[in-house]
Amino acid sequence: MLSQAPIDLAKVKQNEIDKEALRLAVIAELDAITLYEQLAAAVKKEDLKKVLLDVAKEEKTHVGEFQALLLKYDEEQAEEMDKGRQEVEELTEK
Repeated sequence: MLSQAPIDLAKVKQNEIDKEALRLAVIAELDAITLYEQLAAAVKKEDLKKVLLDVAKEEKTHVGEFQALLLKYDEEQAEEMDKGRQEVEELTEK
């Protein structure tokens, strides 16, 4: 994503704007995590690597915050995520 939203929020129905904003926020945080972890893997200086990984970890917290709100505001999303979790448990139980 890196600063370009995949959706034009101006075109989103007003009753859906909060959920779409949260989805965009999750995407942005996941992009940031990926960027910081890739940079950390590439840099040579250990102090820089340490800071990049710490910032990536903070972004993971942000994902959790936005996801919690999305699940609060979108009942269907919460139900489908729970179904997905159950499917994974069934498929991976041995």
